[in-house]
Amino acid sequence: MTPVHFSFSSAFILGLMGLAFHRTHLLSMLLCLEGMMLSLFIALAVWTLQLESTGFSAAPMMLLTFSACEASAGLALLVATTRTHGTDRLQNLNLLQC
Repeated sequence: MTPVHFSFSSAFILGLMGLAFHRTHLLSMLLCLEGMMLSLFIALAVWTLQLESTGFSAAPMMLLTFSACEASAGLALLVATTRTHGTDRLQNLNLLQC
C-alpha cells in the first residue's frame, strides 16, 4: 500500500471511528460524515488521475455534488433540531415524541 492510499484510508477510518464512538452531538456526527466524504472524494480523484482515463473524470465531481447536498440537508436538520429542542445533543432527542 502506498503512502497516499494509506493516508486516504486512514482518514476514512478515523471519520468512521469518530462517527461510531463520539455520538454525543449532531454537529460532531455531521463533521465526521463530511470528513469521510472528503476523503472519498480525494481518493476517487487520485484514482482517476492514476488511471489517466477520461471516462471516470466526472465521478469525483458528482461525489462532491452529493456531498454538498448531504451537508446542506444535515445543516438544515441541525438548525431545525436546535430550534425545536434547544440543543443538538443526541441523548435529548426522542423520536417518539414530536
